[in-house]
Amino acid sequence: MDEVFKALADTSRRRLLDDLNARNGQTLRELCAGLDMARQSVSKHLAVLEAANLVTTVWRGREKLHYVNAEPINAIAERWIDRYHQGRVDALSDLKKALEQEPMGTDEFVYTSYIRTTPERLWKALTDPVFTKQYWGCEFTSDWKPGSTMAWEQLGVKLEDDGQVVLESDPYRRLSYTWHTFTPEFGKSVGLDDDVSAKLQAESRSKVTFDLESVGDTVKLTVVHDGFDEGSTALEMVKGGWPSILSSLKTLLETGEPLPEPA
Repeated sequence: MDEVFKALADTSRRRLLDDLNARNGQTLRELCAGLDMARQSVSKHLAVLEAANLVTTVWRGREKLHYVNAEPINAIAERWIDRYHQGRVDALSDLKKALEQEPMGTDEFVYTSYIRTTPERLWKALTDPVFTKQYWGCEFTSDWKPGSTMAWEQLGVKLEDDGQVVLESDPYRRLSYTWHTFTPEFGKSVGLDDDVSAKLQAESRSKVTFDLESVGDTVKLTVVHDGFDEGSTALEMVKGGWPSILSSLKTLLETGEPLPEPA
């Protein structure tokens, strides 16, 4: 955490994070245009933010896109904010954001975490229903071959259809699949309002990609969830739920126990 606090101590680096928070997924050129800073200075500040895992990057063709990464801030919150008080903190934070700014964002969710484990164990945690049930609360069933369907079972509801498929499967390196189908039964099982459930059912199907990269005795896990419609309800749910799921995955692999369910 020392690297995170050192990175945040600099005003210019905080400005970069603010700029990315307002519009995520920018190139170096776009960041330089939006800030009164030399390209070399911006590059150096981005390198510090990347080293602290506050910024993560994704290559799209020849372009290197930069995203704010919530993982370090989420780790700080979990360390110093009692989970029983988290709801109050979230509510006050949401109110402050609503009063201060117009909602902005991007059409994808990007998250990077460094987990003290091996690519083999992390892959198993992503594909073995015994593992996924512990930190995700649901079970996946598939042979994990490209083009194969995958079943999603949660709270007594099983989701399976021809559109819910594995897109890429390179064991211990990359896994990608389409997101699950939002059925009325699923909505009722997780307590969604009828109008929210209807919005989810009307949206285009998104996809999620997990990239695994060995870094010393850790594995760098980068998650990209994209393919959402503009103003997607599913995206807002992903942004709210995935950080907790991925933190629980990290805790499970490093300690043997997932995070407790929030009160």
